[in-house]
Amino acid sequence: MMSLLLPLLAALFPGDDSEYGFEEPVSYHLLQTSAFHNHSWVHLSSGWLGELQIHSCNISSGAFIYLYPWSRGNFSNRELMDLESFFWENFIGIQEVYTDYFMFEDPFDLQMATGCELHSGKGFLCFLQLAIQGSDFMSFQNETWSPSPEGGIKAQEFCKLFNLDQGFVQGYAHTLLSDTFPHFTLALLDAGKAHLQRQVKPEAWLSSGPSPGPGHLLLVCHVSGFYPKPVWVMWMRGEQEQQGTQRGDILPNADGTWYLRATLDVAAGEVAGLACRVKHSSLGGQDLVLHWGAPPSALGWILSAVTVALALLTVLYPSVLFIPPPQCSSLLF
Repeated sequence: MMSLLLPLLAALFPGDDSEYGFEEPVSYHLLQTSAFHNHSWVHLSSGWLGELQIHSCNISSGAFIYLYPWSRGNFSNRELMDLESFFWENFIGIQEVYTDYFMFEDPFDLQMATGCELHSGKGFLCFLQLAIQGSDFMSFQNETWSPSPEGGIKAQEFCKLFNLDQGFVQGYAHTLLSDTFPHFTLALLDAGKAHLQRQVKPEAWLSSGPSPGPGHLLLVCHVSGFYPKPVWVMWMRGEQEQQGTQRGDILPNADGTWYLRATLDVAAGEVAGLACRVKHSSLGGQDLVLHWGAPPSALGWILSAVTVALALLTVLYPSVLFIPPPQCSSLLF
């Protein structure tokens, strides 16, 4: 089956993935967390293309909820219904085997992850993994189930049970990883290419944080609203990188863009000449540079001038700014 995907793969990615704005590896993965309590299940499912959630799941019906118009992957309604049924029935089927054959403590949590990663020059690497209570339990690779060391004896027993079921191994698991997920991932990448390859320029501003100590300032560079995720932010003095720069985690914004802040602890008398430099693919090689203590922008000067003018008018010509209301009594009679 994989050989049939190569022409489509070459058409979608004629060069290195990074040329087209995709982070490598590109992946689609389906996550499900199920909590077993009082002899009943509660499920939470989601589908992710890279770090972007594009699917959730209606637990009562098992139907996917498509969070973007393109996250249907150019499939027909019939094809999507078949995919949803395939994923849902087999995910639930694995959980039923757990409860039928093994007596885990009640309550317990079961996590499942399955999907494919697309590596340039290597094609797809697909996976199916299970975890219990947050610890690895078992995984499917090379057409067989393998226990994780953390799974202990129960994981070994469960793998033996599943490996005896050749219908499941050769049917569901093999079909899922060698055919269904690669086709689904390519369809999503094709349909969502314009969204995934978009370039959104970052906005940046400076502020000071809580004082790190006497005579010191904490300079903060905020960078927000950029896409794709890779970004370079550094405090500089001229062309010299300040090694004390501390970068936080890159966090998601509600609109799918990203946010990052970089801080620098510096002596109050050494702030002159410092600047925050931002590099991002959307900037076309023109770095964004913000100088600490720089004069306000043209818009800032305009706003300041308007504020001063209004204040002067209020002091010098209060009668001009005060227009008495009409006398209601004279209008009535």
